[in-house]
Amino acid sequence: MNVLFIEDDRMNRRVVRDMLDVAGASMVEAESAERGLEILDGQEFAIVLVDLRMPGMDGITAIEHIRARGDAKASVPIIVVTADIAPDLRERCLAAGADDVIFKPVAMDALFEAMGAILARGAAGEGMIG
Repeated sequence: MNVLFIEDDRMNRRVVRDMLDVAGASMVEAESAERGLEILDGQEFAIVLVDLRMPGMDGITAIEHIRARGDAKASVPIIVVTADIAPDLRERCLAAGADDVIFKPVAMDALFEAMGAILARGAAGEGMIG
């Protein structure tokens, strides 16, 4: 499984990479939303993980850009990975097109549970590409 992680913090990317390695998944890193969108243009991903607070384009805007694409990549599953605890955060992320939200510090079981649920929905024919 190929995962794109859009996250400006190098240590957060490393922690998630180590977790995905345990599951045998490969991860491509993007240090900004703009770079993540460029990478998405050229590769296929089973899931996109995206941070919300980044310099330049934020995660919500990146999600909106992905969902507005005119191709099959517009339906790639997206999980927000954030330290933000705003009361309406989950609703805002889902409204922008995210499939789920998990919180930092990322726990391996929370990450795998969110990814598994999304992949299971896709396997059941609910619109996942792949």
